[in-house]
Amino acid sequence: MFTLGRRRAALLLFLLATVGACATPHQQMAGPSSTTPHFSANSFIAADGEILPLRRWLPEAPPRAVILALHGFNDYSNAFEAPGQYWRSHGVATIAYDQRGFGATDNAGIWPQQKTLISDMRAALALLRAEYPGVPVYLLGESMGAAVLLSAAHQAELGADGVILAAPAVWARDTMDIFTRSALWLGAHLFPAMELTGRGLGVVASDNREMILGLRADPLVIKHTRIDAMWGLVNLMDSALRGSANLATPALVLYGAKDQLISAGPAAEMILQLAEDIPVALYENGWHMLLRDLQAETVLNDIVAWITDPSAELPSGAVAAGKVKYARQTDRAGSAE
Repeated sequence: MFTLGRRRAALLLFLLATVGACATPHQQMAGPSSTTPHFSANSFIAADGEILPLRRWLPEAPPRAVILALHGFNDYSNAFEAPGQYWRSHGVATIAYDQRGFGATDNAGIWPQQKTLISDMRAALALLRAEYPGVPVYLLGESMGAAVLLSAAHQAELGADGVILAAPAVWARDTMDIFTRSALWLGAHLFPAMELTGRGLGVVASDNREMILGLRADPLVIKHTRIDAMWGLVNLMDSALRGSANLATPALVLYGAKDQLISAGPAAEMILQLAEDIPVALYENGWHMLLRDLQAETVLNDIVAWITDPSAELPSGAVAAGKVKYARQTDRAGSAE
């Protein structure tokens, strides 16, 4: 026979199960194909007609290389304003669009299907291939954007001339403790529309305070995150971690030693799965927003140098630092130090 305490516990579990049955993680769905993907002056129109705002940073002369850049979680294409200006001065064109669920897209704040994020990227890459025949086209992903690229690599080759991953988001479930995984599941399935701000966590994304203040003031940067969007991001990071072993060369991975969002453990787990000939650059003064930190020019210059000659050591020497930090076992039996 139940005691009063047990009855209360059973009732609580019943109520939670009932609520959970009614509230599930929500995601926006792509519509049926209705058009051929194409670029307009300021937009990327996807196969289902979805309009994704587009930004371009083009050198005055024909570019010697093109970068298709994917932004991070809660951010949007404007994340590449400073990097794009730097690269254009070195003859490299940068094109970025607001990924679904972010920036000025419809349904911003609602997580999109992972397969749609990937298909949008592949369509944009194909368009740039056609627009710049004979010019090498590179894929660059920052944080969540890098996770999209790794997830795509898990399915099939990316088809770019090279891939650059800046602070790839790989904080997958396999790298979380059971309490974090449980809290995420409960939140996403019981209260999916509840919004969190991240305030009070004490996490620093960059040492560039002026840039951070600009993000806080930007109405297109999402400040209140639905729990089911976080659930979707973790699903993406799960796939990204699995896709790490399928990333083909040439590729370059960039991490900051002071990154507080993707800690050393998940980063090392991902790096351990990479092919041995993929260089990993570690910036001792780098934070999560490597491309916008106070020392961003060092990273941006390294990227230009790598595009010029992927086999050469980066000017900063960051790959040598990465080899010391992330020692990889050739037989994949050991673990990263």
